[in-house]
Amino acid sequence: MSDQFDLNGKRILVTGGTGSFGKRFIRLLLDTYTDVKVIVLSRDELKQFEMQQDFPDENLKFFIGDVRDLDRLRMAFMGVDVVVHAAAMKQVPASEYNPTECIRTNIQGAENVIQASIDCGVQRVLALSTDKAVNPINLYGATKLCSDKLFTAANSFGQPQGTSFAVVRYGNVVGSRGSVIPFFKKCQAEGRAIPITDERMTRFWITLSDGIHFVEKCLQIMRGGEVFISKIPSMKITDLAQAVAPELETEVIGIRPGEKLHECMVPMAEARRTLEFKDMFIIQPDSESWGYDFSAQYGDEVGENVAEDFEYSSETNTEWVTSEDLHAMINDTVASDHKWAKAG
Repeated sequence: MSDQFDLNGKRILVTGGTGSFGKRFIRLLLDTYTDVKVIVLSRDELKQFEMQQDFPDENLKFFIGDVRDLDRLRMAFMGVDVVVHAAAMKQVPASEYNPTECIRTNIQGAENVIQASIDCGVQRVLALSTDKAVNPINLYGATKLCSDKLFTAANSFGQPQGTSFAVVRYGNVVGSRGSVIPFFKKCQAEGRAIPITDERMTRFWITLSDGIHFVEKCLQIMRGGEVFISKIPSMKITDLAQAVAPELETEVIGIRPGEKLHECMVPMAEARRTLEFKDMFIIQPDSESWGYDFSAQYGDEVGENVAEDFEYSSETNTEWVTSEDLHAMINDTVASDHKWAKAG
């Protein structure tokens, strides 16, 4: 197996780079690596302007563009070594109500990123995914499943040209704009009952800090075609509400369209191709036609095959978030916010 990929001196582009993940990940790159050049590609000039004010850096450039526009992507990807694809339409209700828009961004956008990366000779492409892509029941999850399949299959065409593609999959991010925690805190500030969709519901949780470091690690060890899954804890939605606002009552309102009771990140059907490591699982691709052996070693660690009936679900997870854990995760997010703002 080749040595870990060195990010020093690389030109790295992040699609959707003005989002919660993009801001933190870009700060990590600029603070950690030497001679690194970072490009933000997004379609909202106001968010780009605000981000420029937060931390002006000569090694950070901004590029207005949409992943739906292949020609614009080709222009943006010229001379780029690494692409981290974070742009997506992510809200479940909005995707259900605007299905064609979700398809154009999440599926056609993925196709465009793949094509532009191959055309421009990008070395590595890592796409961010979600637990909702596993056994999807909503359009958002279905489009991300398609996206995952597109990126893993793209190695058949990309690797002969020198471009490798992989996917990172994780759950809900504590403190992100789409997280339920800010909404619960809003209910607390207003002194009203917290709406709970179903008392049995569980979800995977990860801090933004852990998320960006996991993506950083996967960029360094990926070979192409893998789906990387971070080992993260679960929490019941009722415990989450109790931890955030213990003084408030909850109100069960029923599951919304497109929601599941529990989420899964490694389905049983893919257990035969899944390796377990200390802090992650790796689902290896079906194809072995890309010119190298899919060994069980990544970095300094050798993975072990999981059982054939294995499934990594938020309901049967062995690690759970306590109230104390959640407050520590929230504090970590707040501290990261402060550090990021101060660094800017």
